[in-house]
Amino acid sequence: MAEEELQVEEGGKKKGKMMLIIIIAVVLLGGGAGAYFFLFAGGDEEATEQVEESEAAPEEGAAPASSGGQAEMGTALYVAMPRPFVFNVPGAGRDRLVQIKVQLLVRGSDNEDLAKMHIPLIEGTLLQAFSNSNADDLVTEAGKIELREQAVNEVQKALKEITGNDVVERVLFTGFVMQ
Repeated sequence: MAEEELQVEEGGKKKGKMMLIIIIAVVLLGGGAGAYFFLFAGGDEEATEQVEESEAAPEEGAAPASSGGQAEMGTALYVAMPRPFVFNVPGAGRDRLVQIKVQLLVRGSDNEDLAKMHIPLIEGTLLQAFSNSNADDLVTEAGKIELREQAVNEVQKALKEITGNDVVERVLFTGFVMQ
C-alpha cells in the first residue's frame, strides 16, 4: 500500500511538470505571435497613405510622353517568353547546347500589351541574336552581358520598325544552362 502511494505521488509530479512545460510553450507561442503582429502588421495605414501619395504624384506633375521612341516611364512590368530558347552554339572544342529562359522588362501596361501582341516577332529576333553567339564567349559573365545587350538592341530595333516605340527596356535571363 505504501508503494502504491509512492507511485501516485511520482505520477502527480510528472503530470505537474508536463503541464508546466505545456503552459510555458503556449505562452511563448502567444507572445511570439503577438510580437510578430505588433511589428509587421502595424502601420498599414501609413504605408497605404504613402503608396497613394506616390501614385498620385506622377499624375499631377506628369511630364508629357516623349515621342523620341523611348519607353515611357511607368510601372515596371515583366513579360515572360512562353518557352525557353534552346539552340546550338559553336565552340572552339565542340558545339554546345544552350537553354535560356527570358523575361522582358517593359514600362506601362500599353507596352506590356504591345510586347505580348508581338511575342512571335520577339522570339524570332531573340533566337536569331542568340544563335549568332559563340560558346566560348557565353562561358564568361562579360559574354552573357554582351549577349543580353545585343538582344535588347535587336528586339528594340525590330519593335521600333513595327510600333514606332522602344517597347522593351531590358531583356532578362532568368535561366541560363549550357551543356
